[in-house]
Amino acid sequence: MEMYQAARRHFGHQGWWPGDGALEICIGAILTQNTNWKNVEKAIANLKSAGLMSISAIHSTPVEKLAELIRPTGYFNIKARRLKNFIKHAYETAGDDIEAFLDKPLSELRAELLSISGIGRETADSIILYAAGKPTFVVDAYTYRILLRHGLISDDYDYEMIKELLESSLPEDVELFNDFHAQFVAVGKNYCRPKPQCKGCPLEYLPHDIHAGEEF
Repeated sequence: MEMYQAARRHFGHQGWWPGDGALEICIGAILTQNTNWKNVEKAIANLKSAGLMSISAIHSTPVEKLAELIRPTGYFNIKARRLKNFIKHAYETAGDDIEAFLDKPLSELRAELLSISGIGRETADSIILYAAGKPTFVVDAYTYRILLRHGLISDDYDYEMIKELLESSLPEDVELFNDFHAQFVAVGKNYCRPKPQCKGCPLEYLPHDIHAGEEF
């Protein structure tokens, strides 16, 4: 909590996740891997312009057309297949109602998302936290690097171990998990880079090892 409070004092509340409704947030979570958010915004704008912002519309669209529309995000053929897999599953289980699809107990929803080809743990947890509004902590490379450099984990910690550490150490609160993940991203992007830029970092006063996690 001290890390969170220090980062929030520095950056302010981050107001994540950008998106007009649950479906758009789900799409954004799938498309944002290995790219920046500006590229995702371009792809989502393309989908909206094409009238493809519903489960049924995307479900009926050929994957090749979908790939062209999301081209700004990079790896667009792979991401188009991942998006189609997600949409197909949602359509077959809940029709055009994304809220109904997401309205399941957290553990059930997570297992279901992880069963969809191309949906990994970070994407699944992003959908659960930001689209479904359920308390799961999203772990990413920034989280790993910051916690490793501050001696809270060792380099053999995997995704589930980091997630368990955070969730067991924090109050179970959707808004906290939401903004804390965003604060980790802000620290990671601005200061705790692969080559650390510690000067001015809100976490600089805490014990840390600048050489840990240089490859991440």
